[in-house]
Amino acid sequence: MRLGHSRTRHAGFRISTLALAIAASAVALAEEPVLLEHVEVVGQAASIDKALQDQRRSDSVTSVVHADGIGQLPDDNAAEALQRIPGLSVERDQGEGRFVSVRGIGPDLNAVTINGTLVPAPESDRRAVALDVLPAELVQSLSVVKTLTPDMDANSLGGTVQVESLSAFDHDGLFYSLSSEASYNDKSDQTSPKFSGAISERFSLGDGIDNFGVAAALSWQQRDFVSDNLETGGAWDFSDGARLEELEQRAYDIRRERTGLGLNFDYKPDDESSYYLRTLYSRYKDTETRNAAGVEFADAQLPGETGEAEGWRELKSREETQQIQSYVFGGERSLGLWTVSGQLGYSKASEKTPEGIAGATFEGNDDFAGVGFGGTRKPKLSVGSAFYDPANFTLDEVEWEKQKTTDTEKNIKLDLARDYEMSGYAAQAKFGGKLSRRKKDNDLEAWVYEDLGDFGLTDEQLNLGQFVRGELDYGLGRFGPGISAKAIERLLAGLNKSDFYDEEESRINDFKMSEDINAAYLMNSVDVDDWRFIAGVRYEGTEFEAKGTGLRDDVYESIDSCKRYDHWLPGLHARYQLDEHTQIRAAWTHSVVRPTFGQLAPGFVIDGDEASFGNPDLKPLESSNFDLGIERYLGRAGVVSAFAFYKDIDNFVYATDLAGSGAWVDFSEANTFANGSSAKLYGIELAYSQKFDWLPAPWNGLLLGANATFSRSDARIEGQGSRRSIDLPNQSDQVGNLTLGWENDKLSLRLAANYKSRYLAEVAAVDDKAHDLYADSQLFVDFSAGYFLSDNLQLKFEAQNLTDESYYVYTGNRRYNAQYEEYGPTYSLGLTFTHF
Repeated sequence: MRLGHSRTRHAGFRISTLALAIAASAVALAEEPVLLEHVEVVGQAASIDKALQDQRRSDSVTSVVHADGIGQLPDDNAAEALQRIPGLSVERDQGEGRFVSVRGIGPDLNAVTINGTLVPAPESDRRAVALDVLPAELVQSLSVVKTLTPDMDANSLGGTVQVESLSAFDHDGLFYSLSSEASYNDKSDQTSPKFSGAISERFSLGDGIDNFGVAAALSWQQRDFVSDNLETGGAWDFSDGARLEELEQRAYDIRRERTGLGLNFDYKPDDESSYYLRTLYSRYKDTETRNAAGVEFADAQLPGETGEAEGWRELKSREETQQIQSYVFGGERSLGLWTVSGQLGYSKASEKTPEGIAGATFEGNDDFAGVGFGGTRKPKLSVGSAFYDPANFTLDEVEWEKQKTTDTEKNIKLDLARDYEMSGYAAQAKFGGKLSRRKKDNDLEAWVYEDLGDFGLTDEQLNLGQFVRGELDYGLGRFGPGISAKAIERLLAGLNKSDFYDEEESRINDFKMSEDINAAYLMNSVDVDDWRFIAGVRYEGTEFEAKGTGLRDDVYESIDSCKRYDHWLPGLHARYQLDEHTQIRAAWTHSVVRPTFGQLAPGFVIDGDEASFGNPDLKPLESSNFDLGIERYLGRAGVVSAFAFYKDIDNFVYATDLAGSGAWVDFSEANTFANGSSAKLYGIELAYSQKFDWLPAPWNGLLLGANATFSRSDARIEGQGSRRSIDLPNQSDQVGNLTLGWENDKLSLRLAANYKSRYLAEVAAVDDKAHDLYADSQLFVDFSAGYFLSDNLQLKFEAQNLTDESYYVYTGNRRYNAQYEEYGPTYSLGLTFTHF
C-alpha cells in the first residue's frame, strides 16, 4: 500500500505514531526484522498495524520515532522526539531538548550514528552529540538500540541512537512536501520563522524499473527567545545554619539558527544487490548575550539579614557555530547462501567561536551597604539604589577568546553472512570487521584585558556609564542597566592586543587526541521450534594518544600520552514465542565506553600546592548487561510490555580531589578525574498503547499511550581518605510519558506529558555530600493539533511547555538554590503542503 495514500492516513499519523509507536516500550518496528538481532528502541512513522506485525516477526524489542507521511517527526528536533520513548529522558538547554539520557546513563556514555556511521561531538570536552543540531525534517527514523549484538559497535553503555535520513524508497513515486511555520515565545514576546521542504523521486536506469532513487530535504529555522536565571552556584555555608555567600542574577537574550540539508541516492540494479550514498549537513548557530549582576556578602548571611557586600556586573557576548557533516557509501549483495555488505563512512563535527567577549566584569567602586536576600529556593536580592547606578561600577577586566574544535571519524566495515542448517534447524553464521579512526583537536586563543589604567585609560572611560544600553526587562526582580557589547569592543579596539595575550589559557587548553579502534566479530543465529538464539563475541582493540601542554610552577611542559587496551565482548540473545500473541526476550551483553575528552585532556596546571589536571590514563568503562522482557499484542495497534534490566559497571569516572594521597600527599588541592571501582544500575520499563477503534464514533478515534521506567543506581567514590555512595550522575529514578490523542479523517489532536524525577547533576568533594548539586524533577506538557484544509494542505498548531516548567538545580536539599531558570511556553502555527 502506498504510504500516506489516503487523507485518513495523513490526519491520523500525528497522533497514532506518537501515542502508539513511541509509547510502546519495546515495540519492534524494524524495516528488515530478519537482520535486526538486538534490543532497540526506534521510532516508526507509517502504519501502526504494519509496524506491530513487523515487531512480531523481528528479533528486536523496539519502539520507534519515524517521520510521518508528510515528512516530519512529531517534535521540533531529534532529541525532543526521542523523549517519548520508554527509558529515555532529555537534558534541556534554555528550554530546548539537546542531549539524550538512556536508562539513567548520561549522554556522554551513549553513541549516536547517522546512516550507520558514528557522529562525533562538536564540543571540545564531550562525546555526547546534541541532537537539537539535527532538524526534524531531515530525519526519516530514529532508533535507540539498548542491547548490542556482536556485529554492532560496543561503545554505548545506555544505548545507541541511530538516525536514518530520508530515502526515495520510503515513498512510491514522486513525493514532495513544503512547510512554513511561525512560533511565538510567551516570555520573549517574539515571533520566529521556520521553513522546510523535502522531495524524492524514483527513476529507471538500464533495464530496471524505478530502481534508482534521489531524495533531498532542506530545513531552516530562526528562533529568538530570552530566559531569566537566578543562581548561587551552591555557595551555601551549612556550618552555622544555611548562610548564603553570593548571589547572581542572569538575563539571557538568545538567537538560534538551524540549517539542515540532506541529499541521498539509492540504486537497486536487481533483486540481489543494492547500493546507497547518504549525505547530511547541519549547521547550528547560537548567538547569546548574557548580562549578569551579582553580590558577594562580606559575611555569609541568613535570609532577612543585611550587611555589606561587594557587587559586580558582567557581560558575556559570543557567537558559536556548530556543524555536522556525514557521508556514508555502502551496499549489499546476495551470492547464493552468502550475503556480503560493506560501508565507508566519514563524519566531521566542528564548533567555532570567533573572537568575542567571554566575560567583561565591572566591579563596584565600594562595598554596598544594607544588602540582603529573601527566600532560599528563589532568593530575591535586596539592595539599595546605589547598586543600580552605573556611576558606581568600573571596568575591571575583559576576557576575550576565540576557539575552534574539530572532531572527525572515518570508518570502513565489512560483513559476511551465510545461511545454513544446524541439525535440521535454520541458522546463519555472520562475521566481519571494522576499522575506525577518530581525531579530536581543540585550539583556544585567549586575551585578558586588565589593569587598563596602566595603558592610559581614565576612570571616566572605564566607568560603566559609558557602556550601558538601558534598563533590562528581567522577570525575577529588578536588574538594572544592561551592558553594550559594541561599546566594549570599541574600547578594546584602541589597545594593542598583543599586550594582553594569555599564554597559560591559550596553551593548556589546546590538545590533539586520536582514537583508533580495530574490531572483529563472529556470531551465529539459529531457530529451534519456538526459540531463536543469537550467540557471538566481539573483539575491540583501542589505541589512544593525547598531546597537549602542562604548566608546572610557571614552566611549560609538552605532554604525549599513549595507551592501548583490548576487550573481548561476548553476547547471548534469546527470544521465545509463548503463544500466538506473546513473546519473551532475553539478552546478556557487554559494552565498553571511553571516558569523555574533557576527562582525558592532557593539560594541567600545578602552582605551589595546588593542581588541576585531566587524566589521559583513565580506564574505559566496562559493563555487563542483562535484559529480560515480555510483550503481549492486543489486536489492532495495541501492545502491553514489561522489561527488566541490570547493568554491572566497572571503572566509571568521577571528579575527585587527590590532595593528601599518593603523589599529591603534600598538596592542599589536586582536582582531577578518577576511575571508581564499580557501579550498578537496575530497573524496569513498563508500557501500554492502544487505539480504541472498536468503540462507537466518536470514541473510535481515541488513542492512548503510557510508559514508565523505574530504576536505581549505586556507585562508590573515594578521595582525601574517605569514601561514600552516590547515584550515577544524570540518572533519574523515574521517567514517564503519557499521551492522549484523538483523530478522524480531517482532525488530529495530541496532548503529551513527559516527566523525569530529580537526578545528581554534579558531585562535590567526597567528604562534602551537602554540596552535591541535584537537578529537580520536571514535567513538560505539550499539545498539537492538525487539520486538513484539503487532501494535500494541513494546518498545524503546537503549544510547548504548557506547564511553564522551569529548570531548578539545588544544593544538597531542595530548599537551597544552585540555579533557577525560566523560559515560558512557546506556540507555533504552520502550513504543510504535501504531494504523494
